[in-house]
Amino acid sequence: MSGPSFQDDVLGELGDDKLTEIAGLLGTDTDDARDTVAQTVRALTGDLRQKADDDEVRQAIAEVAEPPLQGVATLGGGLGGMLGGGMMAGVLAKVSKPVASALSKKTGIPAATISRVIEMLIPVLLAVFARRAAAGKGAGAQAPTPGAAPGDAPGAGPAAGGGGLGDLLGQILGGGKK
Repeated sequence: MSGPSFQDDVLGELGDDKLTEIAGLLGTDTDDARDTVAQTVRALTGDLRQKADDDEVRQAIAEVAEPPLQGVATLGGGLGGMLGGGMMAGVLAKVSKPVASALSKKTGIPAATISRVIEMLIPVLLAVFARRAAAGKGAGAQAPTPGAAPGDAPGAGPAAGGGGLGDLLGQILGGGKK
């Protein structure tokens, strides 16, 4: 079963109003803004994939997969607070500067502008991560043991081990290395 790409989910969650706002920030039209958002999402998620075996990233991925971030908690008021200021928001904030710098060099858009776009995207990314993690569990992904620390959860081993958080990250981001 092949569903929408992670970028498509982010763009859908972002909506036309926010995309128009990003276009205004970039000084371009919505089509170019959509392309910039897609490039930014690819860069952010690519960086997460590369760092999937870092302890902080592993814990953030496990946190996204935990039940408190599912359902109603991922909607409405939860987005304004970046889903309670969880670890994934912090991880995304950390990778945002190098991503903004790299994209600035690639696109010619000032790094500060790309950083502002990333700031707008973080709550959207968190919502899509949480929704995909919940859907992945429904499809038989390994769930952390209730009450266990994120690093102690079943399947919380390094990305190289099958069935671990690397696999969960793959499910959340939509699978293969594209």
